[in-house]
Amino acid sequence: MKNVLRSSCIVILFVCLGSLLGCGSQEKPDTALQVLVSFSPEAHGNPITGRVYVVFADSDRREPRFQVSTNGVPFFGADIERLAPGEAAMFKGVEPGYPLEHMADLPAGDYFVQGFVNIYTEFQRSDGHTLWMHKDQWEGQRWNRSPGNLYSDVVAVHIDPREKQTIKLECASVVPPVTVPPDTPMVKRIKFQSAVLTEFWGQPMYLGAVVLLPEGYDDSPDRSYPVNYIQGHFSLRTPYGFVDPDSGSGSQRSGRGAGFTEYWLSDECPRMLAVTLQHPCPYYDDSYAVNSPNVGPYGDAIMQELIPHIEESFRIIQEPYARVLSGGSTGGWIALALQIFYPEFFGGTFSLCPDPVDFRYFQCIDIYGDNNAYFKDFGWRQVPTASDRDTFGITLLTSKQRNQYELVLGTRGRSGEQVDIFEAAYGPIGEDGYVKPLFDPRTGDIDPEVADYWREHFDLRHILERDWARIGPLLEGKIHIYTGDMDTYYLNNAVVLLERFLEKTENPYYRGVIEYGEGKPHCWGPYGVDLLKLIGKHIEKSRRR
Repeated sequence: MKNVLRSSCIVILFVCLGSLLGCGSQEKPDTALQVLVSFSPEAHGNPITGRVYVVFADSDRREPRFQVSTNGVPFFGADIERLAPGEAAMFKGVEPGYPLEHMADLPAGDYFVQGFVNIYTEFQRSDGHTLWMHKDQWEGQRWNRSPGNLYSDVVAVHIDPREKQTIKLECASVVPPVTVPPDTPMVKRIKFQSAVLTEFWGQPMYLGAVVLLPEGYDDSPDRSYPVNYIQGHFSLRTPYGFVDPDSGSGSQRSGRGAGFTEYWLSDECPRMLAVTLQHPCPYYDDSYAVNSPNVGPYGDAIMQELIPHIEESFRIIQEPYARVLSGGSTGGWIALALQIFYPEFFGGTFSLCPDPVDFRYFQCIDIYGDNNAYFKDFGWRQVPTASDRDTFGITLLTSKQRNQYELVLGTRGRSGEQVDIFEAAYGPIGEDGYVKPLFDPRTGDIDPEVADYWREHFDLRHILERDWARIGPLLEGKIHIYTGDMDTYYLNNAVVLLERFLEKTENPYYRGVIEYGEGKPHCWGPYGVDLLKLIGKHIEKSRRR
């Protein structure tokens, strides 16, 4: 009885201390600060459905909208629905923010403040769902520079969240259209409307590519060439930073692309085309090149429309050995996935620092074994799950922080950022037509049914192990993976799990390459000249078989 009474007293003591100190309180701090964000009828004459942001920067080295990032300045976001010109969206302190949760958390001081309106488009999809998403304007889903979006002047103000204050921001400026670089003698650009994607999304949707021709292409009209299909984030830049010496632009060969330009034009360079594929979608600057219930039939569009268009427009050897994939990070996952999903079409893949290839290490989350994406449970201890680190292992960002950042940028998977595209590309559709998330974005609780869906459709290690008897003979000698063993996003851990399976393969043994850069971050691996040399040797070896 004494022990029971003693335990009860301890519990009461902790409860009292908790009450006195406010422990565990989730109440929002009070703030008297309000921000009104409107847009002028001259900038946009119709009501807008979308997302409004207000950004607070402590310097004016760049506009505040360009200082927003996972390690950037405080900003806050709110959805708007049919907001009319001249009407204002009011930020009252209850809106989510990053890296500060509330406007009341802003320290008193001098700030440069800017408002922004991210405009959504209504998509009436062929699957019967109607969604409001941001439509890419060939900028690669960059909200702060997307053509047609609206922004205010930057206002310098002194703020004390405890004092009554109203800041009014009118978005009267419009982001101008993207300027696409002109073609040059050796660099050609393609863009066309995709029939497959337009039908699915109910809006005109586009595919494209930047094509780098080999030296002597125009002088050898009867010669066809191999092709390096490069995967990655949307870009209008030339493959590998090549600078066409005959472009007439006055550009000087310097920086990272200088050595590659010299090599590409030299007699030593293996002759091939280098082609960067472009397939931005409403969720991200890249579709991940797969058929997905949420993102749509991008796998079909790329394989049935984009690549055939390229190979009909240029003199490309249309045989598997002559088609080699490469890419890093997002592009590393795509380059590996395309090789696995279309093993007879492509002749090899060079995948650098690929996004998670085994979802037991979805960065630091085991989506099958963990209950929560934000914390690891160790008995009485609950430890935050890491997202980013430096090469000494110091945590730079937690999983919860990364997802809070995305939640402020957009609800319902509309941030245009990394985790949201993972969920859109890999996951099923929710009842509302938007993405059914792997985990609750506010609590981090994982949905095991969604995790099972991810495994069966897009866990590359699982798919290889499950289907090796069928696809293994078609992949022999084709897989090459490179990653730093201190990858910034812990991507090397998933590669290790994939390697364990591949090293055990039989009938056939995979006979590929997996290399780790000791102490190297994201995105380590052969690039430019070094990568092209490897690709050239691989093509020649495959051709002789």
